[in-house]
Amino acid sequence: MRLLITWLINAAALMALPYLMHSVEVSSIGTALIAALVLGLVNTLIRPVLVILTLPVTLVSMGLFILVINALLFWLVSNVVGGFEVAGFWSAFLAAILYSIISWALSTLLLSDKDGNS
Repeated sequence: MRLLITWLINAAALMALPYLMHSVEVSSIGTALIAALVLGLVNTLIRPVLVILTLPVTLVSMGLFILVINALLFWLVSNVVGGFEVAGFWSAFLAAILYSIISWALSTLLLSDKDGNS
């Protein structure tokens, strides 16, 4: 059940992005659900491989290269999922950061236990 709620939270975060950035477009709730699913799969399967392959660059940049990886994966998903459009790399860079912040905030609000644990 928690996985389903997390998926819905991520879709809601994607739906909020076009209101914050005009360079991101999500055509419908169905598109947001599909994009959130694909983004979750990409982050689970592809991101760890890229992080390991780019570890030297990540260490030299003191971890900032992870933001570039996130932006590239966000942009990749926008190219794969129809109805989910991101204007370019820098738009994907900012959108990935905003998406993470919105998703984190919603998860913290909606998924915390009564004791305050996540």
